[in-house]
Amino acid sequence: MAPALWCVIPAAGRGARVGGDCPKQYLPLAGQPMIQHTLERLAAHPRIAGLLVTLGADDRRWPGYRTINGKPVRLAVGGAQRSDSVLAGVEALPDTVSADAFVLVHDAARPCVRLADIDRLIEAAGALDGGLLGAPLRDTLKRADAASRSELTEPRDHRWRAFTPQMFRRGQLAAALRDATRRGVQVSDEAMAMEQAGFAPLLVEGAEDNIKVTTAADFALAEFLLGRTAG
Repeated sequence: MAPALWCVIPAAGRGARVGGDCPKQYLPLAGQPMIQHTLERLAAHPRIAGLLVTLGADDRRWPGYRTINGKPVRLAVGGAQRSDSVLAGVEALPDTVSADAFVLVHDAARPCVRLADIDRLIEAAGALDGGLLGAPLRDTLKRADAASRSELTEPRDHRWRAFTPQMFRRGQLAAALRDATRRGVQVSDEAMAMEQAGFAPLLVEGAEDNIKVTTAADFALAEFLLGRTAG
C-alpha cells in the first residue's frame, strides 16, 4: 500500500491585498471560512494522512479544528515569512514522518485544488525527488517600465505558473529552507528553496482553476469554482 502523506498549510499571513482587519483565510467563502474549504478538500484525499497548520503567534480566529474528515489537524506557530512558516510546520510534523518521507505543502488560499491533480503530483513527483503543480504560461508576457508601459515582450517558452501543493522529502526541504534563511535569501515557494539547494523539481501540469485567492474579487470566482473542482 502506498504510504500516506502529511500536508503543511502555512496560514500565518494576513493577506493584505484583500483589505480589512480579518486575515483572508478566515473570510467567508460559500458560507464558511476559506481555510475550512481548503482543509476539507485536502482531508478528502485518501493519500493525505493529516494536516499541519501554521498560525500567527497572535491568531485568535482559529476555529479550533482537531480533526477534518477524520484526519488529525495539528498546529504550529509560523513566522514572518512564508518560508519561516513552512519550515516551522515541517519541523512540527509527527516523529513518525521520517526525513525521507514526502510531505505536501499547500496554500491556505487555494481552496479549489482538484483531488485528481494531487493524485498526479504524488505519482509523478514521488518517483523523483519531488515537484509541484503548475501550468505552462499561455498568455503573452510583457515587461513593464516604472510607468507601467510595455517595453519588452518576454518569451513564454518553458515558462510555467507555479501552484501548490508542492511535494518534497521532509529532510531535504527543511535543510533547503534553513540554508536559504542562513544566506538571507527570501524564497517565494518551496520549489525555489529546493532549486537553490541543487534540485530540479518536477513540474506537473494541473488545472488552471487551482486559483490563489489574493484579492477581494477572487472570492466570487472561488465560490463559483468550488462546486466544480472536487475531482
